[in-house]
Amino acid sequence: MLKKLATLLETEYGVQVLVISHDLSASDAPDKIFELLRAKKIEVNYLVNNAGFAVFGRFAETNWEEEAEMLTLQVMNYSRLIKLFLPSMIEQRSGHILNIGSTGSFVPGPYCAAYCAAKSYVLSLSEALYAELKGTGVKVTAVCPGGTKTAFGGGLYQDRSKRGMAKVMEARTVAEQAYSAMIKGKRLCIPGLVNRFQVFMLRFLPRKIIINVAEKTMSGYRDLSA
Repeated sequence: MLKKLATLLETEYGVQVLVISHDLSASDAPDKIFELLRAKKIEVNYLVNNAGFAVFGRFAETNWEEEAEMLTLQVMNYSRLIKLFLPSMIEQRSGHILNIGSTGSFVPGPYCAAYCAAKSYVLSLSEALYAELKGTGVKVTAVCPGGTKTAFGGGLYQDRSKRGMAKVMEARTVAEQAYSAMIKGKRLCIPGLVNRFQVFMLRFLPRKIIINVAEKTMSGYRDLSA
């Protein structure tokens, strides 16, 4: 699939594409990718941390090995990739880093507890770096989409949409809004008016109510670890 996409990009846009296939949940993946690019003398001006997956179900019953891989990917390796590529961006006084969070970055997520906690980390890290990097020419953008029509979670979000449980967006629309926000150097992008409104309303609700609403919203996922 990646090679087919590379051929398409090279044919239609006349660009040179290098395909690197790595399991980004492996702890050594960021360093291997960095060394490969350095050996080829390729400078990275745009870093997009988009890889991710979720583990659903009651935390006491979910598979720890899967959760450890998820946390390695979305906490450790997101951070490591930034740590590796950021210094050269600062030196060049130019660069963009796009980190994919979630509307779950703003709330606790019963029945996907570790996933939402990881996405909260992504948002917090991104906003902190956005502040640290003012005046360097490097911009960091956190994108926090809601449900999106992809194969994520085995298509669970698409299934939820059919049952009227959540409004989901087309992947292309989310990607276009994320790209636009990155190029403009925005700190935060929440694609979709409904998603932005929901996140905005969180600031007015007591934490207890937010947790209760999140639990009811995600209750359909409570037994997925079984």
